[in-house]
Amino acid sequence: MKLPPQSFGTLLGLAPGGVAAYSSDYHSVDPQQLPDRHSFRNYVQGVYTGYKWQCVEFARRWLLQCKGYVFDDIAMAYDIFRLKYVRVLADEQLLPLHAFENGSRRPPEPGCMLIWSEGGEYDLTGHVAIVTEVFADRVRVAEQNVDHHLWPAGCDYSRELPASIGEDGSYWIQCSFHNASILGWVIQTSDAADAMNFADPDPALFNLHLRELKAQGPAPAVWLNPANADEAAYIARNGHRLSSVDDDKYQYFVMSATARKELKRATNELHALFMHATDYVLQNPAVLEKFNLPPVIWPRLHQSWDNRRNQMVTGRFDFCMTEQGLKVYEYNADSASCQMECGKIQGLWARRFGCEDGEDAGEDLFDQLVTAWEQTEVDGLVHILLDNDQEEMYHALFMKSAMEQAGIECKMVKALAGVQWQGADTILDADGVPIRWIWKTWAWETALDQLRQELDEDVQRQLLRQPLEHKPPRLMDVLLRPSTMVFEPIWTLIPSNKAILPVLWEMFPDHPYLLESHFQLTDGLRGRGYVSKPIAGRCGYNISVVDKEQAVLTETSGQFDEQRQVFQELCTLPLVGSHRAQLSTFSAGGVYAGACARVDSSLIITTHSDLIPLRVVSDRAFGETP
Repeated sequence: MKLPPQSFGTLLGLAPGGVAAYSSDYHSVDPQQLPDRHSFRNYVQGVYTGYKWQCVEFARRWLLQCKGYVFDDIAMAYDIFRLKYVRVLADEQLLPLHAFENGSRRPPEPGCMLIWSEGGEYDLTGHVAIVTEVFADRVRVAEQNVDHHLWPAGCDYSRELPASIGEDGSYWIQCSFHNASILGWVIQTSDAADAMNFADPDPALFNLHLRELKAQGPAPAVWLNPANADEAAYIARNGHRLSSVDDDKYQYFVMSATARKELKRATNELHALFMHATDYVLQNPAVLEKFNLPPVIWPRLHQSWDNRRNQMVTGRFDFCMTEQGLKVYEYNADSASCQMECGKIQGLWARRFGCEDGEDAGEDLFDQLVTAWEQTEVDGLVHILLDNDQEEMYHALFMKSAMEQAGIECKMVKALAGVQWQGADTILDADGVPIRWIWKTWAWETALDQLRQELDEDVQRQLLRQPLEHKPPRLMDVLLRPSTMVFEPIWTLIPSNKAILPVLWEMFPDHPYLLESHFQLTDGLRGRGYVSKPIAGRCGYNISVVDKEQAVLTETSGQFDEQRQVFQELCTLPLVGSHRAQLSTFSAGGVYAGACARVDSSLIITTHSDLIPLRVVSDRAFGETP
């Protein structure tokens, strides 16, 4: 008979050194004890150890308390396997880490970390445990976030795993779950004998290649299905094409499997970094002030972030990828376009045009959006709010199909048609149904612009408390009601705002995926070239690209010329064929879900830029001439 899990936070056992392990059964969280998102962050001696009470948190806390060192933040537990050092808290010294694959001739040792790969029982994240004892036929480990049960009586470990020694001296550990696998163990040692050699990949694998189908006759005039509502809306906006340029109709990009693996790692890690930065901003009013958000909505930002049910479903990272590696431009965490192009259209193009080169870079996006919606705890009708815009229509219909696949009932509301007040706190749709759950294509900044029109802060505050019921509800009225839950939630105004970029650089200086960014133009940026961006800009508007000679390479106009600017290190998009190419990846539920490529003749990608299908091929096929 399977025992029920212990409630969240229950002490399960004490590992060697007296380090506590706790239950992480999130279904039993007491909201009185853990009222908000920030309260789930655990700190020891002022050092962030992780999210209560996950496996990575335990491993970092055990090393901190027993060894005096910690490893850097990682997105997934399996990423620990590739870490190269730990940091001693006392003097900031870096000590080497080495990874040994399961079956290595160097066995694990007490105090090392045992690492599981992603998949199966540890889907998406992998797992980490601290090895406490090593025998010829078994190892003992201490860990969190497995089964949430009390450890065996009198034991300082959570479980034993069978092990064996091969004739050649190789040490093998058996995984206790049939659908998971053990990568190996990570030891703090300067002896690299028998360790994994994680050689840096060939830089050429991070180039994009432009290929062209060998067309047999004219291109299909009709290759999308107008009987499908989302495809019909797409056709109405774009016709049967991805790119607006006829010469591009047979062209597609390929990227290597190594490049996709790095994009996946970057997406997962950057999502975690942006969430850390969001929490930091909301804990520091002086920093939040730099985001130019009306002070009257600050309580709503905190309330939204604190509410664990108000999770982000999806967002889009924009990258520059070259032989120098990956650099992120920004995170569109509020309203991310191009999802249908990534998750459906580029795959349909490949099937209808007969492209069998590699695989679709967005083939998993739809399924992962479904999974993300299943995890939102939505318990009622979702109203999909969109403007009178063809692009928003097909974007909304694509997302609607993902929600419905997740078992969520949806209803479209176009341009707020028919919405009406019921008292001061409830808004009804045209059929008199209360609007409680919302997914929107509108950006939050559109609603804030309506609020900013009321220049007097007292008037703004009054409108949030008691709006003008004799007037039809505006977007701000609908989205800012306390009775509604909105996706993407209002706290995504923080990671979507370009003011987050200097904050990230200050928190994680010299991080390999980040570009140096500041609120003021520094001599260093001026000497290397820079890009100025409005902090709340969208669609590539009001951006200037300046080289190290202070020559303006290109700039765009738009509606955000009055916004405060941030300054980001110049990193120009690569020229691939005749295209400047930007890679965009989508997160779903905070993890990588797919990628697409946007192109322009300019250095700046805007709302009018085209897409070209993106395919993923093996490293070997990437280096071959098609």
